Amino acid sequence: MILQLSETLEVPLRDRNDWLTSAGFAPLFQARALDDPQMSQVMWAVDMMLANHAPFPALAVDRNWNIRRTNAPFETLSALVADDAWARMGGDHRNLMRLFFHPAGIRPLVENWSQAAPLLWRRAQREAEALGGQELRAILEDLRGLQDPDVLRAGDQAPLLPIMPVLIRAGEARISLFTVISTFGTAQDVTADELRIETLFPADEATERLFRSAAAG
Repeated sequence: MILQLSETLEVPLRDRNDWLTSAGFAPLFQARALDDPQMSQVMWAVDMMLANHAPFPALAVDRNWNIRRTNAPFETLSALVADDAWARMGGDHRNLMRLFFHPAGIRPLVENWSQAAPLLWRRAQREAEALGGQELRAILEDLRGLQDPDVLRAGDQAPLLPIMPVLIRAGEARISLFTVISTFGTAQDVTADELRIETLFPADEATERLFRSAAAG
């Protein structure tokens, strides 16, 4: 009955394990590491999706927005807009929320900050609530004190629009991108269930030309 209810309600696998444990049953779904041999087929699919999205950036993130895999165009974009931002922000791993909202990240480069930031902040809040992500909640709480209160208030009521491009100014380049998110619809592993493929697409012709010319050498 627990499994039937959780399947009907589309409860994340991690929470299904919690439900089973609370009811006195053993957890059913494993949380394998990405380098586990049994995850090789999953990671092969992830790497293929990332590679085939070139010349445009793509990356795989976990439920806490930690970057787990990238393609070469994303690394090129990161070097262009983030440069040494990862080192300036500290931390043992690269996290997209910190990159976007930390003062030492790309926030000063985002031209449409007042429009994009509230939507992204609200999206992360909803994911933290829906997935029960303690780590993501801690990241948001850490970043909250570094934000303009107006941004956070706008984020509390921000609608989820179909597309919100992020406009980034890096030197002479103006980059306009929007994201399409893919997940594993038949995942039977907690790690695979929580893995997201974020493919970035150019939102204007100038950005498309920029990435195509970079790929051409």
